[in-house]
Amino acid sequence: MAVLHNRISQEELKQALLKETAPRTTISFYRYFSIKQPGVFRDELYKGLVALKVFGRIYVAEEGVNAQISVPQHNLPALKEYLDSVEGLQDLRLNIAPDDDGKSFWVLKIKVREKIVADGINDASFDVNKKGRYLDAAEMNRFCEDPETIILDMRNHYEYEVGHFNGAVEIPSDTFREQLPMAVEMMQEHKDKNIVMYCTGGIRCEKASAYMLHNGFKNVRHLEGGIINYAKQVKELGLPSRFTGKNFVFDNRLGERITTDIIAQCHQCGKPCDAHTNCKNDGCHLLFIQCEECAALYNGCCSKECNDIYLLPADEQKELRKGMDKGQHIFNKAKARLRPRKEDIRKKLQDG
Repeated sequence: MAVLHNRISQEELKQALLKETAPRTTISFYRYFSIKQPGVFRDELYKGLVALKVFGRIYVAEEGVNAQISVPQHNLPALKEYLDSVEGLQDLRLNIAPDDDGKSFWVLKIKVREKIVADGINDASFDVNKKGRYLDAAEMNRFCEDPETIILDMRNHYEYEVGHFNGAVEIPSDTFREQLPMAVEMMQEHKDKNIVMYCTGGIRCEKASAYMLHNGFKNVRHLEGGIINYAKQVKELGLPSRFTGKNFVFDNRLGERITTDIIAQCHQCGKPCDAHTNCKNDGCHLLFIQCEECAALYNGCCSKECNDIYLLPADEQKELRKGMDKGQHIFNKAKARLRPRKEDIRKKLQDG
């Protein structure tokens, strides 16, 4: 019987990845479609992908599949052939990472979830397949220049902070499930305008466009393949990029460069910087932006307190971590300014 999960330690897997000589390609894909037995689908998918030395993180649910993976470049044709052989995954759009070092993942994890994107929607009449119209890169650029169009960023605040489309409206929140009702509420006075939604790879804005239509909006569109596909099309077609900065990604890279602009600041000193990192203190692991100078000063930690703990012997650090619940630990400047920021955005929309 095939082993359907990893049994090797994370550290060993990371070291094995670093020793690989064959180049890898980072890919993301998703599809909303009905899966009647997610557990069975998951096991078959695992067997097929592990044979191709695929690493990554994949969620399977009754509503479909959401995947971020890396594959050895020489296995890319075989991967496409395999995915085409899987019922429901034929003719997938594969988003190839535009800025990739091949070190995004070091193990394959496929998990069965209630949803492939947690949305908080409990309305049985909601149909994710009744979605807005797709836009390609050229169309996206035209809408970005249209004063009667509102561009909505359907990503989290820390993603928006390091890069976004010019003039895009931020929905200051930590999670997609928070954003959906906020988007509906924020756009109530603008139902007569075109609404264009975008996200990293398309999966969130596709569901968001369906949710907006479900709530009575009419002129809703979303960017096909998200920022990743947009960057690819812009490069291939020689178009100007209306996206500025870095695209945050949920793998070991924590970001891929779209333009050379740096629009964020180090959370510790305020210097221009868009490099996300996790606090090196194992009792913290806060996600935040840190420049090279502050990384050296604080040993990669988010504060002097965490740095002091990080310098303690390992057994003392472990004792301090007992019973600790970090929860969702993200540096969120939006939390402190959430209500003022929403009011600023509302005024900006009202002023045109």
